[in-house]
Amino acid sequence: MNRFVERFTSSIVSVLGCHDRVIFHGHLPFGGDEHLNRFVDYGLNMKRKDFLPFLEPLSQRLVDHAQALAKQADVPYRYFEKKPDKEKLIHQLLLKKPCDDGLIAVLCCMEHCRTVKLLHGNQRPQLAFRCRPQRVLYFYFQDADFGLIHVRVQTMFPFTCQIYVNGHDWLARQMLKRRLGFVQADNAFRQLDDPDQAQKLADQFSKLDWVKILDRLVQPVNPLLQEPWLGQRSYRWVINQAEFSTDLLFRSRAALAELYPQLLQHALVNLSAEDILKFLGRRLHPRFDGEVLSDLKKGRHPGARVKHRMKNNWLKMYDKFSLILRIETVINQPREFKVRRRRTRQGKSQMLWCPMNKGVANFYHYHAVARSSNERYLQALATVAVPCATRKQLDALHQPARFGKRRRRALNTLSAQEQHLFQAVLRGDHRLNGFRNTDVACCLFPTPPKTLQQHRRRTAHVSRKLQLLRAHGLIARIRNSYRYKITPKGEALMNAAVFVRYKAFPKELKAVA
Repeated sequence: MNRFVERFTSSIVSVLGCHDRVIFHGHLPFGGDEHLNRFVDYGLNMKRKDFLPFLEPLSQRLVDHAQALAKQADVPYRYFEKKPDKEKLIHQLLLKKPCDDGLIAVLCCMEHCRTVKLLHGNQRPQLAFRCRPQRVLYFYFQDADFGLIHVRVQTMFPFTCQIYVNGHDWLARQMLKRRLGFVQADNAFRQLDDPDQAQKLADQFSKLDWVKILDRLVQPVNPLLQEPWLGQRSYRWVINQAEFSTDLLFRSRAALAELYPQLLQHALVNLSAEDILKFLGRRLHPRFDGEVLSDLKKGRHPGARVKHRMKNNWLKMYDKFSLILRIETVINQPREFKVRRRRTRQGKSQMLWCPMNKGVANFYHYHAVARSSNERYLQALATVAVPCATRKQLDALHQPARFGKRRRRALNTLSAQEQHLFQAVLRGDHRLNGFRNTDVACCLFPTPPKTLQQHRRRTAHVSRKLQLLRAHGLIARIRNSYRYKITPKGEALMNAAVFVRYKAFPKELKAVA
């Protein structure tokens, strides 16, 4: 059981980890500019200047096909020069005319997308991929398996496709088929009669035959896939964005309302950039080229949220309906994560850590990485400084303690010296495998030792500090190793001390002034 759930188990009804929004992109197998020019020269046997006029009627054919589909299904077809609020428009249409299965509407918008442009060349014109304004078609469906989805198709070559699905809607359809009771609100569940069975179903989402599913969804809206000049080319599917959420359903709004502000403050005050990298499966490296930011927004609807961003991937925490605490990992750049894959090195097949790819075949990797990220984040939140330490425990820290046969001094929990030691021990990268003397020394002494004698003095100094924490029961040694771990008592007391010094105490002083 996750330590956060274990600590607040009296307030939590159920926990569900499920994919939320997933956006797939389909690309026809045309590479860069050189590949395109060779295809026109030798595949189509066409002059390059004639390629764009050749594409224009194909673009209109896609638009005519979309209008025919809308007319056949008796649904609206609308054209917009600027981007509308598509979600709002679709929900308004569903309120007027509910639909359980089939096409809801077709929207045509002008957008800048990657397409082909004819450029001057040294000896002959060159075709190149550039971003240009073009018509883009959005087909909104109620699918029997996935609920509300949309398929987006560019009307100009290379006819890139995008498909949006929601894992919570898919899970709702699966539970309906199995007659499992639930109450769904938006993209969350406010009640689950069988949380264990719901979790088992949610785990199957990333294991579906996505290539077959996505081909089935795109074929009715793109008749050009059957064109002979394409040479039976089909879409190559990648995951452009994937969200995985862990929802903790609380027993009452009052229980979450009491805890949630403290979680927000804890996430901002106690979680450093190194912690965020650790949650996302990374370590801080001197060659890391990017930003790690934490952002808190309180003036948003429906409630406050905190976002931790690492390049273009992020972790979010927010509440839904003041009843569900949601931890969400959003992956936009999968190559920032490492996964185990089989590779051939020097003629030998080995399992190596490699960057995660965007292909749909890696969807199960997305699931594992995001789920682990949420779990590590919840583990860190388990140490939130709520009133859990008794007065007796606090008083004991300010009294001398025994370590074996030796006496150790009392702790001054609010002093700068002790706070520096607490922060060195509480680092996020120590939570999985513990920490060593060297790890704490690197935090207490930013510059490396210049001599061997200085290194030994520092090691002895840190050993005395660790013995002091062990004497007071804040850390414990991991059996058969030279590593240490933080005890539940240490997590509660040290995090509470850091919170009081850096958050509560300055606030109280400001109120007095």
